[in-house]
Amino acid sequence: MAFRRRVLQQQLQRPASLVGTICARRRLATSAAERLAQYKDEDLTMVDHLVIGAGVVGLAAGRQLAQRSGSTLVVDKNRQFGMETSSRNSEVIHAGIYYPRDSLRTRVCIEGKHRLYEYCQRQGVSHQRVGKWVVAQGNEQLEYLHALRRHCAELGVPAEIIGSAAALKEEPLVRADAALVSPTTGIVDSHELMSALLRDLTESGGTFAPNTSVVAMQRDRGSYKVLVTTGDPETPFMAIRAPVVVNAAGLWADRIANMLVPDSHPWREQYRLHFAKGRYYVLDAGASARLRVRRLVYPVPDKNIVSLGTHLTLDLAGSIRFGPDVEWTASNTNYEPEGGAPIEEVVRAINAYLPAVRSEDLGLGYTGIRPKLQRPGGAFCDFVIREESGAGMPGFVNLVGLESPGLTSSMAIASMVDRILH
Repeated sequence: MAFRRRVLQQQLQRPASLVGTICARRRLATSAAERLAQYKDEDLTMVDHLVIGAGVVGLAAGRQLAQRSGSTLVVDKNRQFGMETSSRNSEVIHAGIYYPRDSLRTRVCIEGKHRLYEYCQRQGVSHQRVGKWVVAQGNEQLEYLHALRRHCAELGVPAEIIGSAAALKEEPLVRADAALVSPTTGIVDSHELMSALLRDLTESGGTFAPNTSVVAMQRDRGSYKVLVTTGDPETPFMAIRAPVVVNAAGLWADRIANMLVPDSHPWREQYRLHFAKGRYYVLDAGASARLRVRRLVYPVPDKNIVSLGTHLTLDLAGSIRFGPDVEWTASNTNYEPEGGAPIEEVVRAINAYLPAVRSEDLGLGYTGIRPKLQRPGGAFCDFVIREESGAGMPGFVNLVGLESPGLTSSMAIASMVDRILH
């Protein structure tokens, strides 16, 4: 950790006042806000851009900003990048077909899809355009499928509907009265993607600091003072000054935003996150040998698009997994698999489109948590991608509620952040 601190000093040209800083810290009060207020200018690490959160969106934003002049620092409280939502999802490159036409989700998903395919091709990131079916059972779902096809046409996203005979010929194990075919949907190795973004960030002069938690923040003389913990026993705290701060904290984005505002501020409700826990299930070796499906298969989603349903996805090795289910939870840290739908209920959802799957075929895989602005039972909520000059905080960018399709949208979101800041 001491080495990491020295690297930060060199790369960010931190003022050489370490002894004074340590002595000052011994006099600071317990409160993180009080600690931060007592830092003097000469004790601050100066950066041009501070990005909070090193998931795929934070890394993409950091990379984009680092390619400008000046210094960029990306911090994350975890020991490495992408340890939360970015590594606990379906790893799907979405086509951008589900959400309202004029929503930010639709716009950044479609733009992000194209950017992501180009980036993966250029950087050698493992990916595959496998395609996807949205399958319908019964008249009501068929009506939805045709409405979805019209929506795709309005968006300019390729899609077509095939009937049951054509579906059976293509995927003999899949049950469908009809299927909407989405040829631009794909899959990606999310770890390789984030590794490539981090490499671009550092090669452009940016810095990534893991094990670095933001504990206090304040607006101060035209910029932001931010107190972080470092995990270094010699220097447990560091204070940063930055004119630009990007809140890409994912599951923690509302708490980061709230550090800047009083308890009565509208952000407390406007940016309140709700957490949807979801489990993924994997096929055992025997079931994988007899179940051969060549593309992603999704059921028709619920009307408020809380979830895209317990769908079938493939990894780049061709292995099949199903999920996620949905369990609303108060915790954004509990990844334990307890709770959730009984396995029989999960199998019933899968059997609606893949009847050959049995309970004994499935094992519990990993668990993810989605940061949702949408309340349980509530209507669709859009992404928040907002530079907060209107709230009196110029240079502060809130990225809140970036659940699916956040991975697909990451590079488009990064480009948007760059545009609204410069």
